[in-house]
Amino acid sequence: MPSAQIAAISRDSSSPTVPRSQDPKVFRPEVQGLRALAVLMVVVYHVWLGRVSGGVDIFLLISSFLLTLSFTRKLENGKALDLLGYWVHVFKRLLPMAALTILVTLAAVVTFVPATRWSTILDQAWASLFYFQNWVLAFGSVDYYAADHSGASPLQHFWSLSIQGQVFILWPLMFALAGLLCSRTLLRVRPTLIVLFGTVFAVSLAFSVVQTYTNQGFAYFDTRTRLWEFALGSLIALFLPYLKPGRSARVLLGWIGIAAMLSVGIVLQVEQQFPGFIALWPTLAAAAIIVAGQTDSRWGADRLLSWKPLVKLGDSSYALYLIHWPILVIYLIFRDREMAGPISGAFIIVISVIWAVLVTKWIDTPIRNLKWAEEKRLRAGVVIALSVLLVAVPVATWQSQLRTAASEAAARVDIDNPGATVLGKGFKFRGDPDAPVLPLATAMDAEWVWLDQKCSGAFDASEYGQLQDGCTQTPLVENPDKLAVVVGASHPQQWVAAIEVLAAEQNWQLVVLRKGQCPFGAPIGKQFEGCENWNGDVLRYLDDVNPDVVFTVSSSSHHTRAEDLLVPGYEKAAVQLMNDGADVIAIRDNPRFGINIPECVETNGVDDPACTFPLEDKLAGVNPAASLGEKYEKLHTIDMTDRICVDGLCPPVIGNVLVYMDDNHLGATYIRTMTEEFSDRLFDSTGWDR
Repeated sequence: MPSAQIAAISRDSSSPTVPRSQDPKVFRPEVQGLRALAVLMVVVYHVWLGRVSGGVDIFLLISSFLLTLSFTRKLENGKALDLLGYWVHVFKRLLPMAALTILVTLAAVVTFVPATRWSTILDQAWASLFYFQNWVLAFGSVDYYAADHSGASPLQHFWSLSIQGQVFILWPLMFALAGLLCSRTLLRVRPTLIVLFGTVFAVSLAFSVVQTYTNQGFAYFDTRTRLWEFALGSLIALFLPYLKPGRSARVLLGWIGIAAMLSVGIVLQVEQQFPGFIALWPTLAAAAIIVAGQTDSRWGADRLLSWKPLVKLGDSSYALYLIHWPILVIYLIFRDREMAGPISGAFIIVISVIWAVLVTKWIDTPIRNLKWAEEKRLRAGVVIALSVLLVAVPVATWQSQLRTAASEAAARVDIDNPGATVLGKGFKFRGDPDAPVLPLATAMDAEWVWLDQKCSGAFDASEYGQLQDGCTQTPLVENPDKLAVVVGASHPQQWVAAIEVLAAEQNWQLVVLRKGQCPFGAPIGKQFEGCENWNGDVLRYLDDVNPDVVFTVSSSSHHTRAEDLLVPGYEKAAVQLMNDGADVIAIRDNPRFGINIPECVETNGVDDPACTFPLEDKLAGVNPAASLGEKYEKLHTIDMTDRICVDGLCPPVIGNVLVYMDDNHLGATYIRTMTEEFSDRLFDSTGWDR
């Protein structure tokens, strides 16, 4: 984070309306106190409320505010920007603390976090270290608003630091561009910067509003939807010399700002609305506090923000932000809780503050003030390189060990891990009874099935709303015997593990249309929020590409009820497809559970009753789509329940293979062992020739 000692505004000597500052550097304690208050908001909201506070948005604004003060002063005074020196200096300050946090978090992960999560966390360690964590989370459709933080990654909070790091590279380049433009024209520095950042503000805010409305989960982590917050901080810094409200107005402005920033997460239901125009609330609140500045009034908000303990905490705000989230998440995972209680939450906050103060004093500050490293860029580069190696070496070693273990376990998979084939008639197990259960807990990430190619050419879905985001295909097949499309949420997608094999054997072109949490059905209402438009786009797309067969999941189960139900609007959508000539494959949904099955097995063992569930508690006695199969000639039902649950029970492991990859998705390894049976039932139901 930027130093507490910030540069004051350097006045534009070419403008008679802007007086020259008497002191080139001024310490503004209220800004440091504002930072402390913002990080406390983030911590408290995370620990106790499970909601978005707006504190992160304030951080982003403050960072650009301080950066703009420094670079504007350099441009107006004709000093060299020295971009390389700036970048080396900034990341020399940021990386040591980030690396330390990642390393300590990984040590805690080994001790307290189930091995099923290790692979994802290790991938995120790289993303956090190299400042692209936000994009990993965006493309992974992570729900930042989830109240249950026990399912989150302990490194997830690096998303905002990644955006900050990206802007710390981009913003100096924009100042360099402005400086070059002004040096070759008669344009003045400050007005040029105002136009430049004003344009960024307007374009990014407009994009943020649209993106938040159409794809909020992605927008939350998208750097482009956050640039306006940085631009607003820059505009405040640029306009500040011209903003001269009276003392009374500044007192009022300061308290309005504090009240607004503290209330945003309580007054507004910000879930699914950030970072669109709603994010103006906390950022404008922070702007009001900065403009109010030092009032020299006993009633001013700056008296609170300049309170020495708060200012001191501001010095440790970077460390506090870094450490509070891993402590919270790992505690929740270890205690198997969704949220911290009053006492445990207070303990987490206290421990986080103590850690932050101590590492700031004994590690961050000494490294930041290390004269040896400040004397030459190369030496600062050594600090950066050592910080990277501190994380890179153990992470690379750990991942290599996991890959080796997975390869060794997979060497005899066909013999030792037959999976669903053990349920076939006459099967005899000839493998090693002591072979490990597959997939290994550390290899669960590989259980997701994705087609490699985005939809293109005749299958491009760019003209159908947001369809292209979740549209993938197999490599183009010349003269395919059938065009097969898998459509729906993640539950149809999991069957691609078998359908992809089948498509290759039968010379089919395969396309997958997926949107998380959107079952396929006609858009008849708001049973599934945000899915109506998507389903409408799907039907238009399918009408145009004219598939021969469409694979769907026709029912929807839930871990809290003892039946699965036909997806709302399913019959209507299926009829439209059949009228267009397609065969519809209606796969029955699988049972869902309230616990993570692989983690249950890892913790309790394969035979523990806690990991096995009665089938009658999860699915209806009859397939909800069975009557549709009798009603329509081109609708074919496939029910694989007897290969998922055996003799009325749903065990965690069948044939030495984990059936589930989490609490509700079948693992790709297990589904592949069902491929032959799935294929037999498909061809028996449709009457197609093989």
